[in-house]
Amino acid sequence: MTAMTTGNSSRADANRRRILDVALAELLRDPDASMDQIARAAGVVRRTVYGHFPSREALISTLVDGAVEALADADARARAGVTDPAEALARSVLALWPVADRYRLLIALAQRTVTVQGIRDRLAPVRDDKVRLLQRGLDEGAFVSPLPAPALAYVVEQMLFAVTEAVNDGLLAAEEAGRSATVVVLTAAGVPASRATALVAEVS
Repeated sequence: MTAMTTGNSSRADANRRRILDVALAELLRDPDASMDQIARAAGVVRRTVYGHFPSREALISTLVDGAVEALADADARARAGVTDPAEALARSVLALWPVADRYRLLIALAQRTVTVQGIRDRLAPVRDDKVRLLQRGLDEGAFVSPLPAPALAYVVEQMLFAVTEAVNDGLLAAEEAGRSATVVVLTAAGVPASRATALVAEVS
């Protein structure tokens, strides 16, 4: 019985993972993709999709949770062992950008259902890490800003959202956006533009 239960659980987990992977691809291709479309693309019946996710909003919310987890992992790996605050911030943004770029259309879509505040709430752990990094940079003189670290972290976060929207709207090429966003974030933190540009080129 235990082996049977484990097998059923494994199949359910595999189905759930496949539904999430296919849903992400379908929603990036067609933001209005329905649960029926996602079920067909995943090769399962609609009931199976609803068995894992009671609504389209719940499915999108779960995808957003996965995106935030990926962002947090990329951020932590990029900053590991880096002592200079400016370099740590540069490496963080450069590492976050490919993840953010993958999910940028999803984030725009999620704002219809999860709400911007809901996304902000999910990003709280990543933001808290940024606050600590920014505060250290301000204390050490690596950053210069009239804003306290928590407010500056919000500014940085919103700038990254704005850059993703610029890419979504065709105002900025995706391949240029990562470096551009990193320079913009560094200068917003008070790093001189020449130093920010050179640092991004160095760590890219």
